[in-house]
Amino acid sequence: MARHNEIGKWGEDVAAAFLQEKGYAIVERDWRSGHRDLDLVARDGDRMVFVEVKTRQDGSYASPAYTLNQRKLSNVAQAIHHYIHTKNIVEDFRVDIIIVAGSPGKTPEITHLEDVRIL
Repeated sequence: MARHNEIGKWGEDVAAAFLQEKGYAIVERDWRSGHRDLDLVARDGDRMVFVEVKTRQDGSYASPAYTLNQRKLSNVAQAIHHYIHTKNIVEDFRVDIIIVAGSPGKTPEITHLEDVRIL
C-alpha cells in the first residue's frame, strides 16, 4: 500500500474511533459507488451521518481542507445520493467533515465540522 493510502486509512481509523467515543455507530466504511466513495457512514442517534475524512501528516504543507474543492464535494454528494437510493434511506441525514492531522504513533489533532452543506 502506498504511503499516502496508509496515512489516509490511519486517518479514517482515527475518525471512526473518535465518532464511536462520541456515541456514534459506524454503519459503513469505504462504501463505493463506481469511482466515488463515502469514507464513513454513521448514525448519531436516529440521524444518518455521511462523513468525509481528510488527513494531513505532521509537517505537511497543504491543509486537507484545501483538497475539498467543488469537484470532490460534487463526487461526495453524488455518492450520498446513490447510497440513499440504493439503501432506501428515508430518514434525515447530515454531512460532516473530519480533519485529522498527525501521523501513526502520535496523538492526532482532530477537527470535526458538523452539518456541512455540500448538496
